[in-house]
Amino acid sequence: MDSILYATADNPVPENHFAGFLEGRGGVKLRYAVFRSQEREAKGTVVLLQGRSECIEKYFETINDLTARGLWVATFDWRGQAGSGRLIPGNRAGHVTRFAEYEADLSLFLEKIVLPDARLPFYIVAHSTGALVALSMAPELENRIERMALIAPFIALAGQSMSQRQIAVIARLASLTGLGKRTFRKGDPSLEFAQNVVTSDARRFARNAAIYAEHPELAISWPTARWLDEALKTMRRVTHQDHLTRIRIPTLLLCPTADPLVPRKAVGDLARIFRAARLIEIDGARHELLQEADRYRAQALAAIEAFIPGSDAEETSLGA
Repeated sequence: MDSILYATADNPVPENHFAGFLEGRGGVKLRYAVFRSQEREAKGTVVLLQGRSECIEKYFETINDLTARGLWVATFDWRGQAGSGRLIPGNRAGHVTRFAEYEADLSLFLEKIVLPDARLPFYIVAHSTGALVALSMAPELENRIERMALIAPFIALAGQSMSQRQIAVIARLASLTGLGKRTFRKGDPSLEFAQNVVTSDARRFARNAAIYAEHPELAISWPTARWLDEALKTMRRVTHQDHLTRIRIPTLLLCPTADPLVPRKAVGDLARIFRAARLIEIDGARHELLQEADRYRAQALAAIEAFIPGSDAEETSLGA
């Protein structure tokens, strides 16, 4: 077993990698790993950004897919989750003080690990919350990142008992009254396939559940009120036309049409006012596209492969 990364029976650690810990803002420990391609000449490096509550191990299959295509993969666990340092000692809730801390950690990761140790050019492939962070930082990433593929970007919230506006008001009030570290739900999210809403693939769901069952220290629970407050404020900012106009990085938006967490309409509306983006919908897929059944996941990977590294003709069509 790798001393930093964890293998399970059907999820071995990809070979040819190095891993370690990086000190993020405020001294928070960030776990990272860089996976090299076996190809003699690398096509570049994908900076793979996870969603909330995920871990590096959950992406081993995708990492193997990308390195087989001649790309290196550099990734890390967000602060407060997986193998990185927790922000509320002894509490499993998913928490962050400011979303800007995620951005600072990504910037540090690019500066300290990716730029000196990985292969140019650099691309971002980001899922859900990772895509929200990438969108937020994108105006400042133009000189470092060639292209971005954003999967089910967490730009709006659906599938809840309250409206997004109601959740935003309650989360803001909780944060302002000293209750920001509280969660709206009790217990831990279910690890039963029948209750899950993020993938229709039982095998990949079981594989991922086994990671957390064997290594419970990687798991976190529901998001805190402060986390929701920060996420919702960031959503409002990144979906504003003024922000999107400042993004010049060619961007692929991958939208699973059966996503119960991020409304399809919200992603479509974003694509219409986001000049640097093109939208591809994966019909029938749920939120976690890279953990979905082959018929959906293969479409997502094909779209990413066609977009990264891309071509001059594609850049012209995107208006880059």
